[in-house]
Amino acid sequence: MGMERRGTGRLPERPRQGGRESEDLDALLAAEAEKDLLRFVACGGVDDGKSTLIGRLLHDSGLVPEDELAAAAADSRKFGTRGGDLDLALLLDGLQAEREQRITIDVAYRHFATARRRFIVADAPGHEQYTRNMATGASTAEAAVILVDARRGVAPQTRRHSFIVSLLGIRHVVLAVNKMDLVGWDRARFEAIAGEYRTFAHGLGIGEVHCLPVCALTGANVLAPSPETPWYRGPALLDRLETIEVSADVAARPFRMPVQWVNRPDPDFRGFAGTVASGTVRAGERVVACPSGRESTVERIVTRDGDLGAASAGQSVTLVLADAIDVGRGDLLAGAADPPAATDQFAAQLLWMHEEPLLPERQYLLKIGTRLTTAQVTALRYRIEVGTLEHVAARTLALNEVGVCNLALDEAIAFDPYREVRETGGFILIDRFTNATVGAGMIEFGLRRADNLTRQSLDVGKAQRARHKGQRPCILWFTGLPASGKSTTANRVERKLAALGRHSYLLDGDNVRLGLNRDLGFTDADRVENIRRVAEVAKLFVDAGLIVLVSFISPFRDERRMARELVEKGEFVEIFVDTPLEECERRDPKGLYRKARAGEIANFTGIDSAYEPPESAEIVLKTVERSVGELSDEVIAWLRDGGYL
Repeated sequence: MGMERRGTGRLPERPRQGGRESEDLDALLAAEAEKDLLRFVACGGVDDGKSTLIGRLLHDSGLVPEDELAAAAADSRKFGTRGGDLDLALLLDGLQAEREQRITIDVAYRHFATARRRFIVADAPGHEQYTRNMATGASTAEAAVILVDARRGVAPQTRRHSFIVSLLGIRHVVLAVNKMDLVGWDRARFEAIAGEYRTFAHGLGIGEVHCLPVCALTGANVLAPSPETPWYRGPALLDRLETIEVSADVAARPFRMPVQWVNRPDPDFRGFAGTVASGTVRAGERVVACPSGRESTVERIVTRDGDLGAASAGQSVTLVLADAIDVGRGDLLAGAADPPAATDQFAAQLLWMHEEPLLPERQYLLKIGTRLTTAQVTALRYRIEVGTLEHVAARTLALNEVGVCNLALDEAIAFDPYREVRETGGFILIDRFTNATVGAGMIEFGLRRADNLTRQSLDVGKAQRARHKGQRPCILWFTGLPASGKSTTANRVERKLAALGRHSYLLDGDNVRLGLNRDLGFTDADRVENIRRVAEVAKLFVDAGLIVLVSFISPFRDERRMARELVEKGEFVEIFVDTPLEECERRDPKGLYRKARAGEIANFTGIDSAYEPPESAEIVLKTVERSVGELSDEVIAWLRDGGYL
């Protein structure tokens, strides 16, 4: 038997021939295009009923296509929680794992429209371990529907999701107190939950919270007011979503457009293509290219359908400027009357989204708009305990943790504080090796400390210092497992350099840790800082014209690459002292391996802390095959052949 046909939520196909039907469809399309769009996220704890609520909203609005409704009915008999009856949550829980576990893992997006507005809803996962997925779903939302189980009240995950919502700049929040039928539609219970939540939301700076009692399972107060709640005088959920005012927020923002590419179809046309991120730009308006600060006038606003007089947020356009100023991908075009700030250091709130923890001073890629640069977290000021909003001292951030930190970039970027313009105040951090997104950040303000510093010009430079010493300065970076022979070999190499009359200095790991780095331990975060400091010192020695030998375990490739990038090409020589772990343990001159195996030493490289061997070292020394004298001769020969001596 066929199921009753419901509305699909989709526009019918255009008739192939002209006539009244075609004209009616054109009018319908035009009307749809005129509706504004609201993006909202639905979130809350596990089993609070998010998917069921959104499924009810779509189903009762007649917005579920017939084939999807049939598939959901079939899946309800297999995976559903209602004894074979239609389980509306399955309209959104699309992953097999979600259906089997009856939870939301990924973010499900749905597009739908009513007579008054178009919507995109993100159904976010409730489990704490999927907080990063929830943040992804909320990152483009203008409003949030946060569900609370009336029996449990405001839970830790409710607070966590509300904090993320506030962090991402969402200021329109609807608190849906769900499963009110299971507490007998108790008004006092609803008002107690609403009061507790409003107090918490006020502390987060969320200005607008609308609370309503609902039952997603039956649809009470979802599309229309329910007779079960005569004491509730507010609108139903759909009516509230249709009346949230967001267009004024967008219109009030300054014009910003990240440049995606330079449009040059022929020698006579040069425009800058991108999507308007915020505000409005008009032909004849003065704009500024950031961060260069060069100004020009918008001569044309070009689209495939012809020129426009103005373009607003969300529109993809090509801007033709009156002047031939230098603009490229990654630059930002902005209103000259209200330009963004520019800095290479700023304070930000950071949500960590990766299983591997944040390591301050490690280099990450930072992407803001279309611009990509290198960045480091220079200071983790504190971690925020999401449930209590307490500020906690921390050395790193783990998965789903939020902290406030300072970042330093390799170059200045144009930005706005996130609370003012989300599109130019939000960024992501990317692992340089895996290209995985590891963090999402919101800029609070630029740091002015860099403005107080100017590099001093010196009369005597590196080249002159090197000439006086008759050598080519460089860093000889010895890396390998503990007891691999790094310090022994480096010491022998320096003896031979001294015999040749060369000027050198040996930075040994233990010696540096007894002085400059005595405040550092052996956690991954401390190891990163340990290498950062010694790399900066080695760079100064190279500037002094010395051959500097660095003997450090330096277990991570990323930090060794960071050290290489501090100096000029050819000035960093990676020397891998390649000794098998078994041989290192056999030698064990300090007894450290024995203690590590006994559990007396934690975070010991090669035992319970990883070592990442070089992939393309300039020199590889096999210590089990050759003597120290032979290995040091090999290094000296390499330096002589390369013109360093």
